[in-house]
Amino acid sequence: MSVGLELKEIETLFTDNEGVFKFSRWNRPIVPIVFGVDDETLVHLKTAIVTTVGVTGNKIEETDPELGANFMWFFCQDWDEILSIPDLKKLIPNIRDIVGKLESSSSKSYRIFAFDSMGGIKMCVQLIKVVEETAEMSIQALATGETFQCLLLFSRNAFIDESPIAQISKNNLCVPKPKYAALVRAAYDQVLPVATQEKSHSLRLHARSNLLIAGINE
Repeated sequence: MSVGLELKEIETLFTDNEGVFKFSRWNRPIVPIVFGVDDETLVHLKTAIVTTVGVTGNKIEETDPELGANFMWFFCQDWDEILSIPDLKKLIPNIRDIVGKLESSSSKSYRIFAFDSMGGIKMCVQLIKVVEETAEMSIQALATGETFQCLLLFSRNAFIDESPIAQISKNNLCVPKPKYAALVRAAYDQVLPVATQEKSHSLRLHARSNLLIAGINE
């Protein structure tokens, strides 16, 4: 039997280190593009990305009229490789500062969001360093977990204590845990705003996600 998230848990998922509640979802179709992997890996990555984006109730599109692609994945073995990517500085003016911080940290991945005039997500750049830990992880698990965390503007500390992803023992596939999948699906309810800093938004997410969980249990 699936159990939904508690109200406080939802608040925490969207509260930054300064105690500010920040919620935002994608405000346009998601268009992924992946750099730095071979063709076989690319196929598995895109399959997992498409499946995970489906949690929102939306589909992957072929192109973004403004950006071409708006969900960009860059794989590297050293963080400074990111600086050699053509035109990335145009998208992310402070990319050199970001890479500098990553080089002095133990981070294996980092995501950068851009927002439209309504505060909705319009672009996400996903940086992944391929080290022993990430190399040993299955592509499906990596793509599912990283994609899921890009579907909403989660806090940087959102999933430190618990992964939002579970593995199905029968087929070893990785999927979002029901309580987190229900939260994301609720967040994409068109009645709700695409972005807000009102903590009371957690109440609406809590109510809607619990209804979805109840439907799963029936």
